[in-house]
Amino acid sequence: GHGLPPGQGTAEEGAAVYMQLCASCHGAKGEGIRPAPALIGRTPDAGHVFANDLQAVKTIGNYWPYATTVFDYVRRAMPLAAPGSMTAEQTYAVVAHLLRENGIITDATVMNAQSLPQVQMPARKYFVKDDRTGGPGFR
Repeated sequence: GHGLPPGQGTAEEGAAVYMQLCASCHGAKGEGIRPAPALIGRTPDAGHVFANDLQAVKTIGNYWPYATTVFDYVRRAMPLAAPGSMTAEQTYAVVAHLLRENGIITDATVMNAQSLPQVQMPARKYFVKDDRTGGPGFR
């Protein structure tokens, strides 16, 4: 969460930006349109089964460990036809929309450089720190 840009956005603002810039690939409800992945969904209901089920659909709501990573990815890589073209405000708003639709934040939450790092993602507890120090098999 260090180095986030100034600006802010709400889920309501993000819904409009999402429909304009994201829905053509990811679907109006974030369901994904191949080859673009689904973004919204808290499945699988059985929990974090991705190590054992390679077919499980990974969404922002069930897989991503940090909201700041979602922001960074959206800011750098989206929209696909013009990566990096969204303003900080648009990015905060789209991320707020995606987090709200995944049931992670409320409608009233304003996303900005202070609030985004405070978001607790549902899958965060399933990720562990990589403490490998390297060796002959690692670079």
